[in-house]
Amino acid sequence: MEIDKLVDLNNLRTAPQLSSSQKKILLEELELNILNADWITIGIMAPSDNRAIEALKSISKKFSSIQFGNLGSLHANGGVFLKANQKTSNVFVRSENGLGEGILITCQYDESAKESNTFGPLPLDFFT
Repeated sequence: MEIDKLVDLNNLRTAPQLSSSQKKILLEELELNILNADWITIGIMAPSDNRAIEALKSISKKFSSIQFGNLGSLHANGGVFLKANQKTSNVFVRSENGLGEGILITCQYDESAKESNTFGPLPLDFFT
């Protein structure tokens, strides 16, 4: 399957491996969506809590307006799902086996007339 737009990821259960050129194209499209959103929520499916936290930190490093604190207190065993909300700064992680792997980003809007859009799954190292 060719991946050259964010919509191409929609039906995947786990993030595909992407070439550098694919990452560049998808990142440009994603940045436009993030910059136009009022806030984002992030879902990260990972094999461990450390990998999920690393992926979340890579997003914060890429986008200075997306920051989360108290990440050192997060812990879950085995495969995990991490959920982070930019608006509230809340971050939760829970054990969840059988998930795929990747980052899901949902662009949210203050106006209820604007529909939120979820993009991904993106590889855990997408923002590094």
